[in-house]
Amino acid sequence: MRILDRLQPLALLVMRLALGAIMVSHGYQKVFALHQTAHFMAGLGIPTWLAYVASFTEFLGGLMILGGFFTRLAAFALCIDLAVAIGKVHWHNGLRGSSAGPGYEFPLAVAALAFALIFYGAGSISLDHILRGGSGFKRP
Repeated sequence: MRILDRLQPLALLVMRLALGAIMVSHGYQKVFALHQTAHFMAGLGIPTWLAYVASFTEFLGGLMILGGFFTRLAAFALCIDLAVAIGKVHWHNGLRGSSAGPGYEFPLAVAALAFALIFYGAGSISLDHILRGGSGFKRP
């Protein structure tokens, strides 16, 4: 099973690429339709200025996760963003959704990826690792 231990950096890379691609895609839609995003969020009772925060958090946070740059900070911000999305948009539809809209299963799974990256970091295949000279969190 030591081979699996040696492949952990690859697992973190796959997690980052999946989370980053999803968040860049969702953030891109929001950033380039800020007026509609702000209007939608205002309808949920969320202050309009937070539409800008959420949009850029998803887009720029996704880019940071993709490159493994300030990964823990970006993952923390995305985790908060997704928790708000679950609570304000998806929760009332249930886990799997209803005719009213999608459920919270997908944002919950994506939030779990972000949550794991908060604690594990980007791994050795990342800008974080390169910029820190290969040092960082090491397991015993």
